[in-house]
Amino acid sequence: MSEKVRIAVVGLGKMGLSHFSMVNAHPHADTIACDGSGFLVDVLSKNIDAPIHKDYDALLAGEALDAVVIATPSKLHAPMVRAALERDIHVFCEKPFCLDWQDSEALTALASEKALIGQVGYHYRYVGAFCEMKRLLDAGAIGQVTHVMAEAYGPVVLRPKRATWRTDKSEGGGCLYDYAAHPLNLLNWYFGAPDRVSGSVMSKVFSEGTDDEVFSTLQWNDGPTAQLSVNWSDESHRKMSTKIAMIGTNGRLYADRQECQVYLRAPVPGLTGYDKGWNVKYTTELTEDRWFYLRGEEYSAQLDDFINAVQAGKTAADENDFASATETDRTMAMIIENAETGRAVGTATVREPVAARKRGWFSRRSA
Repeated sequence: MSEKVRIAVVGLGKMGLSHFSMVNAHPHADTIACDGSGFLVDVLSKNIDAPIHKDYDALLAGEALDAVVIATPSKLHAPMVRAALERDIHVFCEKPFCLDWQDSEALTALASEKALIGQVGYHYRYVGAFCEMKRLLDAGAIGQVTHVMAEAYGPVVLRPKRATWRTDKSEGGGCLYDYAAHPLNLLNWYFGAPDRVSGSVMSKVFSEGTDDEVFSTLQWNDGPTAQLSVNWSDESHRKMSTKIAMIGTNGRLYADRQECQVYLRAPVPGLTGYDKGWNVKYTTELTEDRWFYLRGEEYSAQLDDFINAVQAGKTAADENDFASATETDRTMAMIIENAETGRAVGTATVREPVAARKRGWFSRRSA
């Protein structure tokens, strides 16, 4: 491989432009852009030096690429990821991975077969406080975890309005795939796939064709019970707020974007820096500096890991690989089935997904 990773950012909407800015600033990346909106391409072409393509197929056929960043509407992820993998190109895909968990499984297998890096943008796994929660759980800090509360709230849909790709269930997957995916991915990281999902409710608040709030109960055999509470029609929050709280036999554990708090009934042998009673660690002291900061250091960190892994010739992502994202896609399929049928759903019995899949590369509305 050349000294720099030749990488294309595909889809130049809000998230895609952020990714482009970070990748373009990376010292080990040689960046190309691609978007289906002719107007956007024309405007950007006048202001950036990087080559910009309007057609994804032409991009793949005409450029010698090491990797792509897929930041298009969710319904396009599966076919676009497959097209890149079939050309032996490493892939970073924005979350959710796929709206159909069977697509996710197939793409995970394909990436593994070809020894390609597949990474999905679940950036909360790069937030210092949530990483510290993981470390404390692995150390057994609060003993046996008995109950978990996983929440996410934010101001996405605050009034009845014309649908966008994000609020179109067949294109973006609604609140479940856009918001609930984040705390669910953290729960998968901490405890693995749930063995049982029940009591799921997917309700509309202002949207006509998709869910605006999601509630569910997840259970693990010989593990905790978790309550999921998510609402993207909550104007009391300026932006998305994700938090996880846990109760265990030796105390309590809480994390959000800013801090990780733990209450210990008794000190834990080998766990330095934590005493009996309340302990607080802030994300700022738990985070390593990265080469470039935009939106949040976690966004820079995940792309940094991806680019460095590609440059180093690794065959798998260190974090947020396709397999872990597939686990989250399947957990969301369990919630959908439970909400639709009213019957509890087990991991081994989740049915084939019902998400609509429209093939084709670009919507006029990029992610």
